[in-house]
Amino acid sequence: MAETPLADVFVEMADTLVDDFDVIEFLHVLTERCVELLGVSAAGLLLTDQRDTLQMVAASSERTRLLELFQLQTDQGPCLDCFHTGQPVSVADLTQSTVRWPRFTAAAAEVGFAAVHALPMRLRSEVIGALNLFDVRPGALDEDKLRVGQALADVATIGLLQHRAIHRRDILTEQLQTALNSRVLIEQAKGVLAERLQVDVGQAFAILRDGARSRNRRLSELSQAIVDGSEQFATAPVT
Repeated sequence: MAETPLADVFVEMADTLVDDFDVIEFLHVLTERCVELLGVSAAGLLLTDQRDTLQMVAASSERTRLLELFQLQTDQGPCLDCFHTGQPVSVADLTQSTVRWPRFTAAAAEVGFAAVHALPMRLRSEVIGALNLFDVRPGALDEDKLRVGQALADVATIGLLQHRAIHRRDILTEQLQTALNSRVLIEQAKGVLAERLQVDVGQAFAILRDGARSRNRRLSELSQAIVDGSEQFATAPVT
């Protein structure tokens, strides 16, 4: 395992702050780099979605993708155990695990895999998925390679959580700006109604709210319509 390529891969995995960061491409690259660096036959990656449901998001080969999907469909396999426990699960010879995961073992053998090593994608107590390494030959993965695999999973986890945090922050900022913009529209609509209906601003707001409810429309949407003149009010002042 050459030092320079390994260092380059860690830099590549850490580069998640660019504007055009593509999560799916990032995860596919991760599976490919695992195959190159660790000498395994294939790699796959399962992640949780917003409903805390595991999804297959990347695989280095089609047979790996299908096997990962099979695990999810049958709710059985070392990769799922790894995710649920937050601990690595290493199976050097899948033929010895027919009792524990009978359906997965049969499916893995059918596509030519004899060993699997699942590594948790975990940051402290939060587990967001599992990085899964498959081999066509039975045998344990040496400790150095397991450490590198876990390090890659850890770096990718940090990158994904960082991206998620930035995305949430952006959504929060957007929501806040939308709220501020709506507030400006509402104030403008209150002024228009107060002048048009010869009521005070408090009464205008009550009329505006009642109008939004009776029309089943958002307050900001109705305010915009009043400001641009597309909605007319001929309502007696609220007392």
